Amino acid sequence: MENEITLKRFTDIRRDLGHTQTEFAKLLGISNTTADIERGRTKLSGRVVAELLKQFNINPLWLFGESDDKHLDTNKTSVIPKVVTVDNEDRDNMVLVNAKAAAGYPQNIADTSWYQQLPAFDMPIPEFRNATYRGFQVEGDSMLPNLQPGEWVLAKGIEHIDHVNANKMYVVVLEDSVMVKKIEKRPNSNNITLVSLNETYPPYDIKPFQIQEIWEVSSKLTFNVDATTEKGLLRQLQQSMEELKKQVRQVKN
Repeated sequence: MENEITLKRFTDIRRDLGHTQTEFAKLLGISNTTADIERGRTKLSGRVVAELLKQFNINPLWLFGESDDKHLDTNKTSVIPKVVTVDNEDRDNMVLVNAKAAAGYPQNIADTSWYQQLPAFDMPIPEFRNATYRGFQVEGDSMLPNLQPGEWVLAKGIEHIDHVNANKMYVVVLEDSVMVKKIEKRPNSNNITLVSLNETYPPYDIKPFQIQEIWEVSSKLTFNVDATTEKGLLRQLQQSMEELKKQVRQVKN
């Protein structure tokens, strides 16, 4: 059940806008009316929170009683984490979102209870202090060679899309998916371009309002580390070439 502040603020938004429960539900893409949400019978979904942000510039943190600023700066696109997780001692911890959980992440992005099913831990090194971090598992090969499928990236939440750097990688949470990409903002364009490192995947444009969160990748967890050096790889390549030449000579003979 949502807390009383959230229920009151959600109801106040509707009343201030002059909508009935049925009219407001239609605007937000909710079946029938908003009555069940206002009575605390139905949780606010991430999609509804995103619609409030997109249509009415409602600050998600204000909605959940964690900010005094009802509206976000209309000149900036806010991509702040919708939920900050803490441990039993009220310290920020790092939730891990695996590939399976990522499928439901956009729809549950503002549901605090949903995060409780995910593993979380504290990273006790200075580089992971004074910011909110989250771990995401890489799925697919669009960011090869830098990121392998199944690896994990540890990423820092950022506040505004204006803070992105074209030379960094980001976890981008859209309305229906989670992906790791580079982000480019082209001059004289209102679109955002998502770029893969694997050139077989073409870049594509999205609108800023389609983005729910952005996390700046700071490090990764990799596995199956071996002792093969660059010289070792070169030696393997040379051996393969010699073997290939030998096979070609045998065919000619």
